[in-house]
Amino acid sequence: MHTILGAGGIIANSLAKELVNNNKQVRLVSRNPQLLPGTEIIAADVTDQGQTLRAVLHSSIVYLCVGLPYNYSIWRRSWPPIINNVIEACKATGARLIFFDNVYMYGKVDGWMTEDTPYNPSSRKGDLRARMATQIMSEVRKGNITASIARAADFYGPMADKTSIPNMLVFAKLAKKEKPQWLSNAKTKHSFTYTPDAAKAMYLLGQSEDSWNQVWHLPTAANPLTGEEFIEKAAAEFNIKTSYFTIRPWMVAMGGIFDRTIAELYEMTYQQKFDYLFDSSKFEKAFNFIPTSYEKGIAEVAAHYKEKVFEK
Repeated sequence: MHTILGAGGIIANSLAKELVNNNKQVRLVSRNPQLLPGTEIIAADVTDQGQTLRAVLHSSIVYLCVGLPYNYSIWRRSWPPIINNVIEACKATGARLIFFDNVYMYGKVDGWMTEDTPYNPSSRKGDLRARMATQIMSEVRKGNITASIARAADFYGPMADKTSIPNMLVFAKLAKKEKPQWLSNAKTKHSFTYTPDAAKAMYLLGQSEDSWNQVWHLPTAANPLTGEEFIEKAAAEFNIKTSYFTIRPWMVAMGGIFDRTIAELYEMTYQQKFDYLFDSSKFEKAFNFIPTSYEKGIAEVAAHYKEKVFEK
């Protein structure tokens, strides 16, 4: 049984489809799980130890894909028990763990982020993420669990309408014939992981005996675009010539006075001020995997939004 904790998000749903397409038994777990074709569901709150154990029973692999509201107070309260409960459930059942992670723990990096980049968080969220990843790999080193961390850059992709900044600020705006937006600095390069690639890669990690007990960067195209280039390519898919609006950090700070989610973005604006370069060559070499190009990915996401507009 392949169990996805945190079902319902774009990565979890894409992973579920990938597993089903490869004839795996799939269990979807969240507080209010929605049944997908070929899966079973269990309603559980993974901040509760007993419910987490019940959800993990009889699993061979557990994929931790929980996405909490973008609020540090909630993260600080909920992530520690989630990590503790999942680790203990995997210890009790012998299930292997793949944790879907981000890059917040690296902080500001000069050059390319790799699996060997030291943790040097520049934010409260990054500090928490560093502690979570360290806890999981500490249990691995002690021989208590078998686990890997699958780490993605910021992502974009079809159906990532509510969780991807490029989806919300670029594609959704262009689909409505509005001016696209970019955070902080559209002149810097920024890596983005394509969500279908992330799902395929997590499936592959679970199938490889050589992949366990490591950190992996999920496949991401190696020629990141600047924000300006990203917008230009997206606009071309809509046959639009457009300018764009840059949301400066001070604007984020001001907006945060009225909107909690915007306020939470402020401490992360360093990721847009400088080049954000994500290296996935370790995975690409190990699995002979070619990441989706930005040209193809942008075209596919634009097609998704054009289809949505047509349906309306």
